[in-house]
Amino acid sequence: MSKQYEKLIEQQARLKQKIEREDFKLRQSKYYENQQARKARSRRLIQKGALLEKYFQANNLSVEQTEELLKTFADYVNSHKPNKKLLPPVYQSLKADEITIDQSKSGF
Repeated sequence: MSKQYEKLIEQQARLKQKIEREDFKLRQSKYYENQQARKARSRRLIQKGALLEKYFQANNLSVEQTEELLKTFADYVNSHKPNKKLLPPVYQSLKADEITIDQSKSGF
C-alpha cells in the first residue's frame, strides 16, 4: 500500500508541475496578445497623427492647439462622416490623397 501511495504522490507532483507549465504558457500567451494589441494601437495612433499633421498642416501646433483645432471641426466632421456601408463601391476604395478639396472656399 505504501508503494501505491508513493506513486500517487509522485503522480500528483507531476500533475502539479504540468498545471504550472500550462498556466505559465497561458499567461505568456495572454501577455503576447496584449503586447501585439498595444503595438497595433500605437501604430494606428502614429499613422492618424501623421495624417492629421499632413492634412491640417499642424506640424507647428502644440498638443493643446491641436486639440482646439480638432474641437472646432469635431461636430461638423462627426455629423458628416460618411457611412461606408451606404457609399457606392467606387467611393469606398478612395484614399484621402485622391480627394481634392478647393481650399479657396474653406476659409483658411
